[in-house]
Amino acid sequence: MRIISGKHRGRKLLTLDGFDITRPTADRVKESLFNILSTKVIDAVVLDMFAGSGALGLESLSRGAKECVFIDSDKKAADIVKKNISLCGEEDKSQVINLDYKVALKKLENKKFDLVFIDPPYSKDIETIALGMLNDKLSEDAIVVVEIDEKDDVQDKVGNLVKCDSRKYGRTIISFFKQEY
Repeated sequence: MRIISGKHRGRKLLTLDGFDITRPTADRVKESLFNILSTKVIDAVVLDMFAGSGALGLESLSRGAKECVFIDSDKKAADIVKKNISLCGEEDKSQVINLDYKVALKKLENKKFDLVFIDPPYSKDIETIALGMLNDKLSEDAIVVVEIDEKDDVQDKVGNLVKCDSRKYGRTIISFFKQEY
C-alpha cells in the first residue's frame, strides 16, 4: 500500500497482516475517490474512522489537508497508524484515537470536520450508526465518504445526511453524503 499523490507520493505504508483485522482500500479505488474529491481535500479537517493503516487520512494530508483525526478501536491498527504518520512526518497534523468510534466521537464534541471517511468492517451494519453520530460534527459543506461491500447497503438518508453519489469498483461501493438543509 502506498500514498498515490501529493507531497508523500510513492511512500509505502505499513499494514497489518491479515484481512480479518483491516481491509485496505485498493489503490485504484483510492485514486478514483481522490479524483472525485479533488480540491475538497485542500485545507480540510479530516476524520478517518475505522482507520486501519491510516491510508485515507494520510492520502488526504499528502494532498493538502490541514489536519486529520484517525479513529480505530484495534490497538494494533492504531499503532500502525502512528507508525505511518511518523513515516510521513505528519505528527503535527495528526491525532490518533484508540477507542470505539462511538466513544471517540463523543470525545470530539467541539470538533467540526470537512471530510469524513467511514470504512467500517464489512457486513456489520456499522455505517448507518456512524453516519447518524456525525450530524453535529460536520462543517457546512462537509462530505462524508462511506465504503461498503456490494452485498451491504447504506441508507440514502441518515439524519440530515443525504447520499448524493455512489460508485461501484468491483465489489466495493463508495457513497458520498452531504448535509441537507
